[in-house]
Amino acid sequence: MMGFSVQRWAAWAPGLVNPASWETWLATPHPLPADGTPALSAMPAMMRRRVDRLGRIALQAAYDTHVDAPDAPVLFASRYGDLGRSVELLTQLARSEPLSPTSFSLSVHNAIGALYSIARGDTSSYGAIAAGEETVEAAFTEACGLLSDGVPRVMVVVYDEPVPTPWEHFSRDVAFPHAWACLLSASTGADAIRLGCATGPSDAPVTPEAPDALPADLRALRFLVSGASRWEHTAGARRWRWERHA
Repeated sequence: MMGFSVQRWAAWAPGLVNPASWETWLATPHPLPADGTPALSAMPAMMRRRVDRLGRIALQAAYDTHVDAPDAPVLFASRYGDLGRSVELLTQLARSEPLSPTSFSLSVHNAIGALYSIARGDTSSYGAIAAGEETVEAAFTEACGLLSDGVPRVMVVVYDEPVPTPWEHFSRDVAFPHAWACLLSASTGADAIRLGCATGPSDAPVTPEAPDALPADLRALRFLVSGASRWEHTAGARRWRWERHA
């Protein structure tokens, strides 16, 4: 697969608002508050008012990463998306209450990307990806495909929040709302990162993870920003290997 490097990255969660604080936290994770919303001052106020908390968090990471970089394809990746909004709509349906067209239009997975594109006046391609526990790998695989086709840079935005009450028994992987974004470019140099997929037993040393291990998407971020040489993520029968080639 095409090698890539991270040109710039940013992340946002309650209590963690810049790369330095994130690097410290990723090295020694500890509980974070569940409440908090970024200002999202880069987005026009009229449009910002339409965005729920999860969207604000995702867009804050996107704006902080994009900054003054040229426009580029953007891949928004979320395992669950805005389930809170969907729960609200389903509850209204169950009560035979009228639905808000605006709320309905913003409940779909590609809504956040669409708002970002409109706010920036950016006509680059945008994508929305949801692939269960392999969502991050799916997004980076798509990004590598775009880089292989000659696109100079691609931005990946990963975001999620705790699953709302009616469905919380299905997954408790996400303990707090968060988002992170990386601006990627193709690379064959010493900083090149490659992502591969295999089945069967791993030949990598096995290091047991602590019971309170980070969710997979934040372990991926930790690999990307820490300079580690390898990280493996097992999902079902597949084994995703992230490697940094010296």
